[in-house]
Amino acid sequence: MVSVDGLAVEFGGTTLFSDISFVINDNDRIALMGKNGAGKSTLLKILAGVRKPTRGSVSAPKDTVIAYLPQHLMTEDGRTVFEEASQAFAHLHEMQAHLDDLNRQLTERTDYESEDYMALIEEVATLSEKFYAIDMTHFEEDVEKTLLGLGFERSDFDRQTSEFSGGWRMRIELAKMLLQNPDVLLLDEPTNHLDIESIGWLEDFLINNGKAVVVISHDRKFVDNITTRTIEVTMGRIYDYKVNYSHYLQLRAERREQQMKQYEEQQKMIQETKDFIERFKGTYSKTFQVQSRVKMLEKLELVEVDEMDTSALRLKFPPAPRSGQYPVTADMVGKAFDGKQIFKNASFTIKRGDKVAFVGRNGEGKSTMVKCIMGQLEHEGTLTLGHNVQIGYFAQNQASLLDGELTVFQTIDDVAKGEVRNKIRDLLGAFMFGGEASTKKVKVLSGGERTRLALLKLLLEPVNLLILDEPTNHLDLRTKDVLKQALADFDGTLICVSHDRDFLDGLITRVYEFGGGQVREHLCGIYEFLEKKKMAELATWNASDNDWQQPDILLFGHGQQPPRGPMPANGQRRHTGADGHLLA
Repeated sequence: MVSVDGLAVEFGGTTLFSDISFVINDNDRIALMGKNGAGKSTLLKILAGVRKPTRGSVSAPKDTVIAYLPQHLMTEDGRTVFEEASQAFAHLHEMQAHLDDLNRQLTERTDYESEDYMALIEEVATLSEKFYAIDMTHFEEDVEKTLLGLGFERSDFDRQTSEFSGGWRMRIELAKMLLQNPDVLLLDEPTNHLDIESIGWLEDFLINNGKAVVVISHDRKFVDNITTRTIEVTMGRIYDYKVNYSHYLQLRAERREQQMKQYEEQQKMIQETKDFIERFKGTYSKTFQVQSRVKMLEKLELVEVDEMDTSALRLKFPPAPRSGQYPVTADMVGKAFDGKQIFKNASFTIKRGDKVAFVGRNGEGKSTMVKCIMGQLEHEGTLTLGHNVQIGYFAQNQASLLDGELTVFQTIDDVAKGEVRNKIRDLLGAFMFGGEASTKKVKVLSGGERTRLALLKLLLEPVNLLILDEPTNHLDLRTKDVLKQALADFDGTLICVSHDRDFLDGLITRVYEFGGGQVREHLCGIYEFLEKKKMAELATWNASDNDWQQPDILLFGHGQQPPRGPMPANGQRRHTGADGHLLA
């Protein structure tokens, strides 16, 4: 159990939040929600022990192991995949070294009757009991099983971590966390760099793990599937409900409705009382009644209505210039890097007004295909853009490409042309950068705020083909809903690379699946595609000759056989750190 008592964070003369108190119980699965900049990541860092609050404290039992997965990966270069995953056991090696040092002191010292010597004996006994209770004989086997379970191949074990994309580095960090088997998991946007299949695997693990979880995520489906409790950080306060996020929104709306009703009734009563006092305050026969009502008003406890955060992004894409009937036509398109074929013989046609999704595991070629369409990469086959196609492109790292030394206003002013220059202030206000926010330097903005700014730059020129590569990373749920509605109303053509199932649901009508060097077309929505894929893979597993009765179909890569033996998520042995806190 982790106890949070009276937390407050203040900086630059402003209060991020104050007097926050709650308890994280064993087996709690908590969604930490709130708009961008509300302080969610700051609160998570305080829970992890990597940041100190202005006031208040976080306490936990001495042997509590807390693992923290930050939004920005901490994987170090210079290690192989296997070596990096083995860092989960670094604390055990440190414990062994410390124990060896204590034993050496016992053999060298001769002050057998001293208090220091007796204290040394007690420390050795306590540490030995803790250390030898841990079975380290199979730690390499545990590392191997976990990496295989997360989709790595044995040939990847000796590769440098620097060779892997952000999604695969995230899996390495997850492997380290699973091997630690912590009491509390703190996850900051764990789905940002994961593909749909890996997100499904992570959901299953967190649900079946039986440990406490606190997660920040703007993937509504992911949050609703795994969490049983919601803590929303808003307006410097928290709201704590023992339900998932969607149910919480309903309960909060009902609560505010009741508060408004009670508030209106009380205000009516107060006004009637004031009218009575004003009417009879000079009447001798009513003196007692008037005084009684005055005292009642003085003692009255006023009903408060929860303040609503009404700030919201106002987003509408400009009318799309008319393009040809077929904006994108691919004929036998292929691409290879360093002799490795990413995909080949890809043929498809995207019609004007189509809204399609590119999905698949990380590294299967989704972003590569986008770059081929953009003309940024040479390729096999033919890619043809239709008549008058004007492309608006949002790259996966678009937000990070902004100049951090410029202010928000300067960033937009530098790209605005013509009449738009007279409306910069209005545009910034619509994107929640009004007032003093427009003078902030880009480098101090949160990930979500940078993404909003990058989206605003995209709107400055009318386009008829939008290509968005992971546009929802770092966006809060409200902003994401606004973006989704704006894209639904967009009268041009949309290609969206995304792993966010809830975002794609109802927006796209066709799915292009990248995997195994091929591109397959599915004429359906995202959930219909996932269901068909799940049933097909189940049928494949049932027909195969293996030891697994109920394999997790979301674990393994294309053509990879599952490792023999139990999954690491089930029955994973416990490893407890000596210091009580471990950072993943």
